[in-house]
Amino acid sequence: MKKVIGGILLAGSLIACQDNETGNKDFTGNETVYSLTVGSEYDVDGTVTLKEKTDGSTVVIVALSGTEGNAEHPVHIHLGDIAAPGADVYALLNPVVGSVGTSETSLTKVADESTITYKQLVALNACMKVHLAATGESKDIILAGGNIGSAVTKASSSGRVAFGVCKSE
Repeated sequence: MKKVIGGILLAGSLIACQDNETGNKDFTGNETVYSLTVGSEYDVDGTVTLKEKTDGSTVVIVALSGTEGNAEHPVHIHLGDIAAPGADVYALLNPVVGSVGTSETSLTKVADESTITYKQLVALNACMKVHLAATGESKDIILAGGNIGSAVTKASSSGRVAFGVCKSE
């Protein structure tokens, strides 16, 4: 009986590994992780992970701690440093759902409909901001954010992180 159960468990493990390997064939293994820091009085922070797919596109995974409820928090990539006020929205990502604190977006095109690859994204001078809401006064409240791409290597002279207000549209 032990051999039968062991064989079933082994077969189940092999199937799980095969499924896992098939899923990994979609990705090159290139991955970049950036920190997202608290952006307001709300205690929300986390990470954004960029994963390169074999077609050159990117899966963007935002994972936050400190969110709750059914609220959807818009996520944008903006050109320039996180402290720059009035930065244009470069790409709209799927919102973070408060109850789970995550968002996943397959990013192939940016706001102007031009295509973007993983290599272009990790070289871009940009930042990511997660907003409290999509409309109203709360749209200007940034829950979490951080520089991505080449903006990460540009250190702030003061050592402090400031968040610029986004351009209203």
